Amino acid sequence: MGPVLRHWKEPEVGKHSSGFLIVLVALFVLFQAAGALAADVTVFAAASLTDSLNDVGTAWKQKTGHSTVFAFAASSTLAKQIEASAYADVFISADTQWMDYLDEAALIRRDTRTDLLGNHLVLIAPKTSRIELKIAPRFQLAAALGDGRLAVADPDSVPAGIYARTALTNLGVWNSVADHLARGENVRAALAYVSRGEAPLGIVYTTDAMADPAVRIVGTFPENTHPPIVYLVALTKEAKPLAGDFLAFLRGPEASTIFAKAGFAVLAERK
Repeated sequence: MGPVLRHWKEPEVGKHSSGFLIVLVALFVLFQAAGALAADVTVFAAASLTDSLNDVGTAWKQKTGHSTVFAFAASSTLAKQIEASAYADVFISADTQWMDYLDEAALIRRDTRTDLLGNHLVLIAPKTSRIELKIAPRFQLAAALGDGRLAVADPDSVPAGIYARTALTNLGVWNSVADHLARGENVRAALAYVSRGEAPLGIVYTTDAMADPAVRIVGTFPENTHPPIVYLVALTKEAKPLAGDFLAFLRGPEASTIFAKAGFAVLAERK
């Protein structure tokens, strides 16, 4: 039986996603409002940080007794939501662009902005797949897809998708697959397409692949094919005072251990 996406048609949300996704996240945040107000610190973070940050939140509560509530989505969507509301105390972006966006709008505290983590970009397949590919200039990605689609986060706005498009463009294969994408609203959605066997291949971060036993890494994209993958953190302009303590914890040894175990490169550590 072929992949579920063999005759899959890209939905309208994949083609015109920005406004629709902002509405979705707005509804999500409104639904969370009571919890956000009750929590000591509210964190908006890139979807690829879901598992690690939940563990960090647990560790912080065990140490301090203070609570956190997390909203995970594409950095682009979360930045737009912060622009439209004041629910977040901390923003963690998977690229510089969306932190710059809020910085230029004077919506973060510039003096708290820090490069927090690094990551790598990988090509993945379902665990049971026999696909083997060596990532190199003009490698046969389109042929390996066959009638299937390449799962990526939306390359028009989501950091993981932008990195993927840049890498594939530099390798000379983007044009051969650009019309054969399964676009996810964030990197975890792209991961899910491959994990469920709905797409034969996908591009995600190393840490996403490590978090899902149903996928395997086919290859890692050379670092010279895309800009460095850097996660940035900052307090928002309206952050509660306690958010500074959580930021210090994020940059400290306990959180660093959690991030490193998940496969992130720790860029900022304060002991």
